[in-house]
Amino acid sequence: MSAQPVISWTEADEIHTALWRSERGALPPKRVVIADDQMKADAAFRLASEGTALLWRGDFQNARQLLQAMARRADRKAPKPAPSPQEVFNFHRQAQSQRARTLSMLLIPLESDFSIPLRRAPDLRQACEEAYGAGGEASVTSLRELLGIVGAHEWRKKGIEIPFLGARIHPHYGVYSPVRGEYLGLVAKAPLPATTLAFDIGTGTGVIAALLAHRGVAHVVATDQDPRALACAKENIARLGLAERVEIVQTDLFPEGQAPLVVCNPPWIPARPSSPIEHAVYDHESRMLHGFLSGLAAHLTPKGEGWLILSDLAEHLGLRSRDELLAAIQAASLKVVERMDVRPTHPRAADETDPLHTARAAEITSLWRLAIADKIATEKSD
Repeated sequence: MSAQPVISWTEADEIHTALWRSERGALPPKRVVIADDQMKADAAFRLASEGTALLWRGDFQNARQLLQAMARRADRKAPKPAPSPQEVFNFHRQAQSQRARTLSMLLIPLESDFSIPLRRAPDLRQACEEAYGAGGEASVTSLRELLGIVGAHEWRKKGIEIPFLGARIHPHYGVYSPVRGEYLGLVAKAPLPATTLAFDIGTGTGVIAALLAHRGVAHVVATDQDPRALACAKENIARLGLAERVEIVQTDLFPEGQAPLVVCNPPWIPARPSSPIEHAVYDHESRMLHGFLSGLAAHLTPKGEGWLILSDLAEHLGLRSRDELLAAIQAASLKVVERMDVRPTHPRAADETDPLHTARAAEITSLWRLAIADKIATEKSD
């Protein structure tokens, strides 16, 4: 066995073990029972809620139906009253976390080549290889995670149309998908301070780097520290025929040197991620935001601009105030040249059943054009 976590269970009076796969970093369940088509939804939900995992041995499609039935039961719980937006957000995250833990207790076996030894099981080997890499050992994962991998595989195959590029971007599993395109419209129309060089900090799929090159920037250095994001960006940039103009660099935040344009779209919510995949959404203690702001002046040419792309959703949730953001900009020896705003167009902004609807309905996404404060700019020029 490898050094990765291992799950153990008893079946037919024998102890069995297999590699445990969990992209959200969950530990292997300690209690595992064998389940098949005779398992009722109420019993399955009760066991899962108590922390007992169900290793499925029945029909694969029946397992999917059981998971849907368990999800309906998980969604029946009435939300707790919360007097403040921040408490609404905290209760919502707690409920989502508990829901994920419960639904992740329905487990599916995978052979060493990622084939599924169950009746009516689809061939998901390619999707699993994209998420997990090469196989080699029999393993067990949750059906919920497996379906997420399948969804990511479909997004990767068909891609996401980016009107401002006139092309598609193909996100990889675990890399934030640019489905919220309103911020790309801001990048597409903001006035470029120069077209010689730009840095794209935390490039992800590479969509902003590609958009800058599409607008005429001669050389773009796109950075990220996540191996999946780097592979995804390289593939997208190559597919778009921009490999000679966009350089992908593995580093935390800034590359070496200075540029007349430095762009960053950090995670918008200052909260602790509960899984590796959530790092694209939650920025614990605003680490990336503050890292970008505090290092920006040193990586800008004297008359350059930093573009910070940020939603104010955190402000409506009571997680960060506008004054805090402005104070961080000022403390970094920066000034605001202009703020360009756009309202989100995604369906959740109009979903009144969403617990965070009040905040989402008021949300605005902004592109902050930042420059070095006058005194610092003068000193750098001298």
